[in-house]
Amino acid sequence: MTLTQLRYLVAIADADLNITLAAARVHATQPGLSKQLKQLEDELGFLLFVRKGRSLEAITPAGGEVIERARAVLAEANNIRTYAANQRRESQGQLILATTHTQARFVLPPAIARIKRDYPQVSVHLQQAGESQALDLLSQGDADIAVISTAGDEPQAGIAVPLYRWRRLVLVPRGHALDKAGSVPGMRELARQPLISYESSTRPESSLQRAFASVGLEPTIALTALDADLIKTYVRTGLGVGLLAEMAVNASDTDLRAWPAPKEVAECIAWAVLPRERVLRDYALELVHVLAPQVDRRDLRRVLDGNQAPDWPQPPSWESLTQTITS
Repeated sequence: MTLTQLRYLVAIADADLNITLAAARVHATQPGLSKQLKQLEDELGFLLFVRKGRSLEAITPAGGEVIERARAVLAEANNIRTYAANQRRESQGQLILATTHTQARFVLPPAIARIKRDYPQVSVHLQQAGESQALDLLSQGDADIAVISTAGDEPQAGIAVPLYRWRRLVLVPRGHALDKAGSVPGMRELARQPLISYESSTRPESSLQRAFASVGLEPTIALTALDADLIKTYVRTGLGVGLLAEMAVNASDTDLRAWPAPKEVAECIAWAVLPRERVLRDYALELVHVLAPQVDRRDLRRVLDGNQAPDWPQPPSWESLTQTITS
């Protein structure tokens, strides 16, 4: 039994039993992959798949058990390789980040620039997704870190490190009926306006829906988008009042007026979620430190190694963090 055979076995399972697709994913020939699979079955003494002609129809019960254990073996083998690369102080590799548009567009650029400056041979790959999809990519092993936000609840899909706190802003075009100096509309006035916000705002459990429900009101969501730039675009067209992250509004938006959302709309926390039981390259942990300078590097390493329970310091506000990242 070899690691290559186990890798081929898992690739077949992940390709929905399509041997051609599995062979392409592991950069092998179809005959070579089939040969390795037969050798593995011969060694084990039982079939891993139900066959119909030359096609695989299903995974046998014994095959399912072997595949589950093969995943664990391959994960540990990868941990050993990663640990060895860190010990050798290797400065090349790849870093896959699953994150939302707002984080990718407005938060991560200076942090990634710092990593590329210190590790120029590391290639960084952004997987843009909603919060839940980003956590799915992390749990499936398709991302090294997920950078997401919640309205206070700690993500449970891995080891969650709080990065910074941020508020939502109300956004209107200049000259809008709500664009009044010295006047900040409350929840009741916002409830009478068509709102433009993130796609998650339509969910009953979203923090925005809960905020309106807490005062007995129901928002009118006119348009949603995953992309903060799109929200600003449609605010500019006059389709409604925007509610979006403060990171997405900057000094160049001179044609818009923004102010903090009412206190009923909860403050949010951005998190770096790291996989459990998986060794990460040093440059991945350095990115976390750049985004969360308040977290001690040694504490982060102890938590990841399972030698210390998480006890993170209070995350800073977005305004104070941005000065640190760009300095």
